[in-house]
Amino acid sequence: MSLSDEHPVARWHRILRDRDLAALHTLLDEQAVFHSPVVHTPQQGRALVVGYLTAAAAVLATPSFHYVRQIVGPQDALLEFVTDLDGVQVNGIDLIRWNEAGRIVEFKVMVRPLKAMQAVQRCMAEALQRLSAGGVA
Repeated sequence: MSLSDEHPVARWHRILRDRDLAALHTLLDEQAVFHSPVVHTPQQGRALVVGYLTAAAAVLATPSFHYVRQIVGPQDALLEFVTDLDGVQVNGIDLIRWNEAGRIVEFKVMVRPLKAMQAVQRCMAEALQRLSAGGVA
């Protein structure tokens, strides 16, 4: 399936490829919600979602990161990824839903196996702490 350059999934791929995380502000709906694999409560609002996705990109988008499968529907997509994090093989999915305007309204990340989730949790906590301290994740 070929996606137009303005399709939300194509825009997400471009943001990751170009490391243009500032573009998240135009891709995410103001009321976007992020579901973390390790945080119990959904994170609501564009600013929080930008923070979590910025930290996730810093942690997971290693040189070995790549998507291995993509299933795209009319307003949602499942993107399966693999990466290596500190010697741990991470397998996960990004489950993305967008509205009629093409803005992401929900972003859910799931990670497996348990050892990978624990590594992601540790690295994400460190990245979020750096972001909240005003540093670069």
